[in-house]
Amino acid sequence: MTAKIQKALDKLERSFPGGAAEKLGLLLDELGKWNRKVNLTAVRDADEMIATHFLDSLVAAPLLEGASVLDVGTGAGFPGLPLAIAEPERQFTLLDSNNKKIMFVQHAAGLLGLDNVSAVKARGEDYAPGHGFDTVIARALAALPRLVEIAGHHVREDGVFVALKGRHPAQELEEVESPWSCTVTELYVPGFDKGSRHAVLLRRRR
Repeated sequence: MTAKIQKALDKLERSFPGGAAEKLGLLLDELGKWNRKVNLTAVRDADEMIATHFLDSLVAAPLLEGASVLDVGTGAGFPGLPLAIAEPERQFTLLDSNNKKIMFVQHAAGLLGLDNVSAVKARGEDYAPGHGFDTVIARALAALPRLVEIAGHHVREDGVFVALKGRHPAQELEEVESPWSCTVTELYVPGFDKGSRHAVLLRRRR
């Protein structure tokens, strides 16, 4: 499976730290084991997991900014865990209100030796770390106006909120209010056949 993951990573045309494919392979195995006991993700097929969870997370790596990243509504650790493997110099906080999923994230981060990952059980609205983050990221969590309500306050003044979406969210963009400005980037995910993927980058207007 490691060779298959490495082949998938090669399609992203960027460099990864040594051992990245091996760590993703371990993550895939562990996700499968836990999924048989606890419903972490609806995706069960290993090949589909590589595209839907790993590559779909990793295509967001070039959009990250700064040293600190908050993944809101991380679920079973996506996009946060693959991004933490790919970007070891950044610190990742993975946030979710589901206890079983956060337990898995904590377990996986320990198993993979990801010292740059903290797992926190909390809702985005209630989380109070006492500081903002350079990048806040969320994948298929909520409509853009609701996302800003949930976690916009966690973005540092000059930081970025990366909202990972499926099709172009034209209607949602119209509903985002000041002080946020939005730019949309189309993402290409190798092997992903469930429609288009887009990232919305939200920043506070100066």
